[in-house]
Amino acid sequence: YAQEIINFARDIDCKLILEPGRVLVGNAGVLLLKVIHLKQGSAKNFVIADGGMNDLIRPALYGAHHEVWTVKEKPLKKGYVADLVGPICESTDFLARNRPFPELNPGEYLAVMSAGAYGFVMANNYNSQPLPAEVLVSGSSFHVIRERESFRHLIRGEKIPRFLQKAPR
Repeated sequence: YAQEIINFARDIDCKLILEPGRVLVGNAGVLLLKVIHLKQGSAKNFVIADGGMNDLIRPALYGAHHEVWTVKEKPLKKGYVADLVGPICESTDFLARNRPFPELNPGEYLAVMSAGAYGFVMANNYNSQPLPAEVLVSGSSFHVIRERESFRHLIRGEKIPRFLQKAPR
C-alpha cells in the first residue's frame, strides 16, 4: 500500500500528510475493563464495568462496534445476551449493545478491542472519572506509559476563592 502511494506521489509536486488514526493504530489498542456488577432486568441484562464512554466514547458517540472478549483462560459457553455499560450515571454510557457473554462474575475482566485510535485523546473526566492508565505491551513484557489519574489529578487546577473559604477561628 505504501509503495503504491510512493510510486504515485514521486513525480508530482505535493506534500503528503498522513494521519495515524484508525487504519494504522486502531487495532493496536485494547481497553481493559473490570466487571463491577451484573444486572438482570425483565427485558434486558447489563454487564456494568469500571470504564465506559468516558474512556472510549466511539460506541456512544458514533454507534461504533468494538469486539468485546472475556479475559478468561477457558470461558464457559453458557451465557446470556447483555449490554456492556460503564459506571457513569448517563443513559448513553454504552460500550456494546446486545452482545453474547459467557457467564461472568464481578471482578473478572473484559477486553474491548480496536481501542487504539483516538481513545485517550477523546477520553474525558465526565462525572469525575479519572482517565485510565496506558500500558505498552511488547512481547511478554509491559510498561506503564501513562499513569492512571487520581482524584488529586482531577482537582489539580481548582482554587477556592477567598470569600468562600472558612474564616480562621
